[in-house]
Amino acid sequence: MTAAPDEVGTPSPPTAPAALTRPALSAREVEVLRHWLRSDSKLAVAGDLHIALGTVNTHLSRIREKYALVGRDATTKTALLVRALQDDIITIAEL
Repeated sequence: MTAAPDEVGTPSPPTAPAALTRPALSAREVEVLRHWLRSDSKLAVAGDLHIALGTVNTHLSRIREKYALVGRDATTKTALLVRALQDDIITIAEL
């Protein structure tokens, strides 16, 4: 990819992508998120982690809120997957 010329006609150096601000997720939130991204359902996550379904939902809501607070909305499971991949919370090989 070539950089656009500046005012004098010489190419500008490419700019690095802006650093992504990571939300401060707790260890438990990361654990729930990782399980959910690899799972078919929230109920399966609840069973695997021996917690209530409501607790899974609460963790996921808080994770979404924390992403929104840093300007990186993640309102769907797909969006949360993208954020988790960007933030090295999970890898494609783990899915």
